[in-house]
Amino acid sequence: MRGGAFVATILSNMGLHAYAEKNGMKIECSNVGDRYVLEMMLKKGYILGGEQSGHVIFLEYASTGDGELTALQFMSILKESGRKCSEIAAEVVPWPQVMINVKVPNDQKATLQEKPEIKADIEAAAAELGDNGRILVRPSGTEALVRVMVEGKDSAQVDTLAKRVAKTIESVV
Repeated sequence: MRGGAFVATILSNMGLHAYAEKNGMKIECSNVGDRYVLEMMLKKGYILGGEQSGHVIFLEYASTGDGELTALQFMSILKESGRKCSEIAAEVVPWPQVMINVKVPNDQKATLQEKPEIKADIEAAAAELGDNGRILVRPSGTEALVRVMVEGKDSAQVDTLAKRVAKTIESVV
């Protein structure tokens, strides 16, 4: 892989990161949005990038995500490897992930994380997860929302922490 890495976004599942690490691959994370993925690919000289939403960019062929191209590339891998789709897909084990959208006024969403109660709850959730997960709270770029994403190995913990942080945000707004 040219450049020695591929580009994903900050929302990419930690299961993908674990797979990449196990197989000696490097992932660079960009902001959310295929334009940011492409920007980092061009800046770093990488030829593969994509988002969890399914936008995959093969820069040798196109500068935008293309579902048909992605399907052709995947079918080529299937043919060359002689393996089943299910075998290849099973190699990446996604970690449980919960995303909660919290409605907030547009004029507050960018600074919400600076409020002491919210900041403290995010830090507490991150501490509870430790190395077994992560929390990401970010304002939507297109809606009057703050997105609370919690990911970890324990789905019950992930769900509990996401709901708790979302509730804290709702109580402060």
